Amino acid sequence: MQQSIKDFSMDFFRLDGKAAMVTGGNTNLGMAYCVAFAKAGADLYVPHFLPDVSEVKEAVEAEGRRIEFLQGDLTDAAYRKAVIDDCLAKFGHIDVLVNNANIGYFAPFEEYPDEYYLNTINIGLNAAYFLGREIGLIMKKQGGGKIINIGSALSFTADGGCPGYVVAKHGIIGVTRDFANELGKYNVQCNALCPGFFKSDVNAGLPQEIIDRVAAQLPGGRWGEFGQLMGTAVFLASRASDYVNGWSISVDGGFTAVI
Repeated sequence: MQQSIKDFSMDFFRLDGKAAMVTGGNTNLGMAYCVAFAKAGADLYVPHFLPDVSEVKEAVEAEGRRIEFLQGDLTDAAYRKAVIDDCLAKFGHIDVLVNNANIGYFAPFEEYPDEYYLNTINIGLNAAYFLGREIGLIMKKQGGGKIINIGSALSFTADGGCPGYVVAKHGIIGVTRDFANELGKYNVQCNALCPGFFKSDVNAGLPQEIIDRVAAQLPGGRWGEFGQLMGTAVFLASRASDYVNGWSISVDGGFTAVI
């Protein structure tokens, strides 16, 4: 029997002593990633745009973990530098980065404003690349790390009225593969976590007929709950995924497998 079989432990899924940065971690799915990492033993650093951080702060501290924040705009290079410097000053290292921050605008394709497209690309794709590259180089010096880029079911498909979001999420797969190729030799793994349809504040106002129509396309016939993403996030952030690199993991109830 190989020694690695004997050595395997469920502790490989633990994140004790790790510092994890989750962009946009104060709302929706980002909050779920933060709480998941806290439950696995990590401390959190959250760059955020929306001001309210009270809910995620309470949830993380309830797990006995530390959480720090810095508000700003990730499309601003000075803010990205401040985020990195502040996280290093407060924790001394960055072991996990989750590029979660994104934005999406909907409008008819024929009328879709250039501003919508550019804003979505700048936040959802360009900021992920620039922040990920700089933190990836820090992880190289540290001797390893994990980068998790948040994709979408729309990383593999398309939907009407949101070209900026579709292009950004397809681009996230390219960024993931590039980082895996460039940083893998330094024990830095980069993967994409691609959620499907999850109940959130973003889609709370959708008409029931649309919710039902989407559910009918899913093998299980239901939208996802945030907690169903948390285990995959912990896996990708932990030692358990050390030989998973450059891959895209869909957590979408089978949507992209059967569409």
